[in-house]
Amino acid sequence: MSTTRRSIAPDLFDPDRLVLHGGYSPTSGLHHFPRFARCPYTGADDVEAAELPATATLWLWTAVTAAPPGYTGAVPFGFGVVELTNGLRLITRITEPDPAALDAGTPMQLVADVVAVDDDGTEVVSWAFAPAGDQQ
Repeated sequence: MSTTRRSIAPDLFDPDRLVLHGGYSPTSGLHHFPRFARCPYTGADDVEAAELPATATLWLWTAVTAAPPGYTGAVPFGFGVVELTNGLRLITRITEPDPAALDAGTPMQLVADVVAVDDDGTEVVSWAFAPAGDQQ
């Protein structure tokens, strides 16, 4: 029996393909996330949809030990900054909740992380980054 799941933000993240949907502006030559109608760096209106890399490097991280308002998922969970292989830095969930288990420069990979379960049993998933090689 398979579990039904849905993305917390389908316009931003495809959990089945493990893809973040960002933007790219030819004028600036830069990617951004989430995608905006205008380039956040130059204001150019030439933003194109872009799939962002699924691999990254860990820069900064901490543990969230108290649930934010409205959040019903597990705590603690990791939270931090990763730099994608294209140079874009993202503030994101980190699957490892113990800050002592991570080091700056750790290779990371995009994963689907369950953050809630709907009343009908559907898993609600968000994007997160896990140490490369960790099975999610």
